[in-house]
Amino acid sequence: MKKEGEVRISSGCAICGIFCKDGRRITGDAIKRSISVMHNRSNGLGGGFAAYGIYPQYKDFFALHIFYDSLSSREETERFLDRRFDIINLSKIPIRQTPRISDAPLVWRYFVTPLPHMLADSQLDEDEYTSRAMIRINNSIQGAYVVSCGKDMGVFKAVGYPEDVADFYRIDEYEGYSWTAHGRYPTNTPGWWAGSHPFSLLDLTVVHNGEISSYDANRRAVEMYGYSCNLLTDTEVITYILDYLTRKQGLGLKECAEVMAAPFWSTIAAKDEEERRRLSYLRKMFSAFLVTGPFSIIVGYSGGMMALNDRLKLRSLVAAQKGDTVYFSSEEAAIRVIEPAPDRVWKPRGGEAVIVSLERRGI
Repeated sequence: MKKEGEVRISSGCAICGIFCKDGRRITGDAIKRSISVMHNRSNGLGGGFAAYGIYPQYKDFFALHIFYDSLSSREETERFLDRRFDIINLSKIPIRQTPRISDAPLVWRYFVTPLPHMLADSQLDEDEYTSRAMIRINNSIQGAYVVSCGKDMGVFKAVGYPEDVADFYRIDEYEGYSWTAHGRYPTNTPGWWAGSHPFSLLDLTVVHNGEISSYDANRRAVEMYGYSCNLLTDTEVITYILDYLTRKQGLGLKECAEVMAAPFWSTIAAKDEEERRRLSYLRKMFSAFLVTGPFSIIVGYSGGMMALNDRLKLRSLVAAQKGDTVYFSSEEAAIRVIEPAPDRVWKPRGGEAVIVSLERRGI
């Protein structure tokens, strides 16, 4: 008999998301109940949550969530931060001890803003300045792992089933307008704390069900632009692709979807001339960022959420809406447990992005 964690199911992993378009903030209880329905899609080797709108009192500061393997790695990281940022507040992230979550690292949270003279000397904007600093910590400080660094948001993840991770981090005590969750069933990569989902850079977060067969090509491409894939999981590269395409190339999320899950050339050839030129340009210009292999992902960002399947729809993805609330999940049952009577339920087609955003922001 194989022990728990030794069985490998290639279609495993669970993802779900809840987004309130009216900006209403809800506790983490609903996302916990949703992901718990898909318990059998996980094997206890990783679970996690991303939440937006949870730090309104510090919404103008970057919220850093950092794992440390030792006190020395924390001290070195804090010296690094102190030279580059004004640290407004720092503390351990509140946790609730549970026997089902073990071997926890030191889990700390910092609210920071770049030191004005350092930012001016760098000639970078604050997002690029901060992202470079976080990548440098992950690359150069042994035993320190920045797991999120956006504003008014945070990632909470661990080795364990997602419902146990929720209890560990007390996510029922947080309120946010956007939540995503992941239950992990790793097939080719190790289960460890920083390698659990969601993956994050600045305000972007990604949860993923599937396998990226183009990972090595995608990794080489993003590393040409200063990113480093060092968290031992293929999903990490999707986060950096999205950051590069949106923040550095100025593409919209619909265009990002048309790059990562690009239509086949035969499909492009059947379009009208203007659309054919546009899609051909995206495929040629950003060919290194085509993501192949089976995948369904949910992308969180400040003010919005996107769900996307691979172009052949080789992984399940269901969407639903009830009033101003939109739901995504690997299984319809995980939506109906928290919203029994949605106004609409549908299955997005392969390569078809579903994008929702805050209505009060006029997007």
